[in-house]
Amino acid sequence: METMIKQKIKQVKKGDQAAFEDIVSFYQNKVYHICLRMIGNSYEAEDLAQEAFIRAYTNLHTFDERRKFSTWLYRIATNLSIDRIRKKKPDYHLDAEVKGTDGLDMYSQLAADQALPEEEVESLELQTYIHKEILALPPKYRSVIVLRYLDELALQEIAEVLDIPVGTVKTRVHRGREALRKRLRHV
Repeated sequence: METMIKQKIKQVKKGDQAAFEDIVSFYQNKVYHICLRMIGNSYEAEDLAQEAFIRAYTNLHTFDERRKFSTWLYRIATNLSIDRIRKKKPDYHLDAEVKGTDGLDMYSQLAADQALPEEEVESLELQTYIHKEILALPPKYRSVIVLRYLDELALQEIAEVLDIPVGTVKTRVHRGREALRKRLRHV
């Protein structure tokens, strides 16, 4: 698959914009989910994912073809997300908790195919709670926890995405897990 992507990149560098559409189609969900897990808001995640692809397109000439494109692209998305977190002030969003529903948001109101709705709600509440606790971690720990456990990247890939040594990644994963464990100890 990486070979196909590299061919598309060469086509884009030659001026074929349609080839970049194929690249976007291939990576759009993954980039969106990286941003969503970092930011916690679907609308901002969509904006950040779009910005990541725009930056990738405009800076494609700086991409080193000896490296993995996905790592380079995920790094752009992660850096944009971290920048947004640093600039972000507390605000309220449409997918925030709905008043009077004990922690549910509008997404939880959608019909589901599960047999036991109570279990689904409990699971959703637990996931939402854990995600809120992940969002409360400092950005340096949040980024490695998201990339490692939610996006399931290898330690080496995380190191390349964040441009830090693998040893630092291991340390931040450990410290991030410990911080998260402390925050979740009463669950």
